[in-house]
Amino acid sequence: MTRAEKRHLRILKENGVSYEIEETKTIKTSLHMDDISPLTNNQALTFESYSKNKNILLHGLAGTGKTFISMYLALKDVLYNKLPYKKVIVIRSVVPTRDMGFLPGSVTDKTKAYEGPYQAICTELFQRNDAYQILKTKGVVEFMTTSFIRGITISNAIVIVDEINNMTFHELDSVITRLGENCKVVLCGDFRQSDLPRQSDKLGLKRFMDILEHMGSFRYIEFDEDDIVRSAMVKEYIIMKDKLGYNDQVLIS
Repeated sequence: MTRAEKRHLRILKENGVSYEIEETKTIKTSLHMDDISPLTNNQALTFESYSKNKNILLHGLAGTGKTFISMYLALKDVLYNKLPYKKVIVIRSVVPTRDMGFLPGSVTDKTKAYEGPYQAICTELFQRNDAYQILKTKGVVEFMTTSFIRGITISNAIVIVDEINNMTFHELDSVITRLGENCKVVLCGDFRQSDLPRQSDKLGLKRFMDILEHMGSFRYIEFDEDDIVRSAMVKEYIIMKDKLGYNDQVLIS
């Protein structure tokens, strides 16, 4: 909002006139993102739920596009739609150790190991290898880990919490309670793909999901084998793995 607009708004309010100036985006980039369409029924349900301003829990099998469509919807909202959302914040855990201290380098160097999937998604969405870095430089995208989530308040952002299957209940609870005004959250994951070593930690996600399912502001969407879009081979493998009863909880001697 310009100074002239603010002054005009103040004068109107002083004269008892109710009037609101809509703010628009001021983000300028050299990037262009093509529109994409949902490929499955549950992807379409995700698009619909997002458009209705629901917080969303996307749970289910690998290769179903949960993170991809979350990034697409969030970036489209921030770049091309009206306020209040100013940025996309991607949050994930630093499994398997939950401590980034073992990695060499600065905090920025350490987090790069976990940003690869989002860089690849942005490359595909914008057809540019440097898209992710441009978005970070412009402040459109921010990446953080649960190691540094405590003590902050997130506002005016779309928050994508990815790989929730690798978060303890404490981490998930910490993330949700950091969200302030004008936030929308999309959570992605599959408890069958957990890298957590303790069964008690794995159960934390199920308890967290149970809480969200009872909240009216959330839409829970379960992705199954019909939603696998990564490749025919991946779809065949996952279906056969489940059919034979093998999953990440099974120990093979």
